[in-house]
Amino acid sequence: MGIAHMLTSALTSAARETRRYAQAEREAAAWQAAQDAHLFEGRMRLAHTNRLAAPMLRRIADRGGALTAAQQAECRMLEAAIRDEIRGRMLLTDAVRFEVQRARARGMTVTLLDEGGIDDLDEATRNRVLSRLADAVAGSSADRIIVRTAAEASPVAVTVVGLRESVGAAADTDEAEVELWLEIPREF
Repeated sequence: MGIAHMLTSALTSAARETRRYAQAEREAAAWQAAQDAHLFEGRMRLAHTNRLAAPMLRRIADRGGALTAAQQAECRMLEAAIRDEIRGRMLLTDAVRFEVQRARARGMTVTLLDEGGIDDLDEATRNRVLSRLADAVAGSSADRIIVRTAAEASPVAVTVVGLRESVGAAADTDEAEVELWLEIPREF
């Protein structure tokens, strides 16, 4: 009877340890999958950035750094687009990229900041949110537009603020009036 009790106890302990090890293995596999996805995304963004920047960098090197005013402006637009790819992550669709580029061509300063607040949205919802974002950028006459994702727990997915420099404000002040304030909800 004592041996049977010891065997039962040992088997119960072994089963518990097996479950614990299986859970740890699942967690390690999930962590590795997340790391692989992050690495893959990084490689894709780096390849995209290289496709954007390589032609301009070759032109700069060919000209020994001597660029015309138009080429310098093109470089600034390219730099802003690369910055969007880095800081804007999930805020970027073809429509958003197009409208941001058009806004910059009109002289606006556009800042995109994705802090992970829309990572949990399904593709259809994210596309609806980003379509509203593209429309907001297209319809704004602000001097500066700042786009930021909200926290995941927030009912707001993206906040868009458009600022217009105040007429007659001193050159050394940061006074601006709000031309656009839009909170795009997660669900609408």
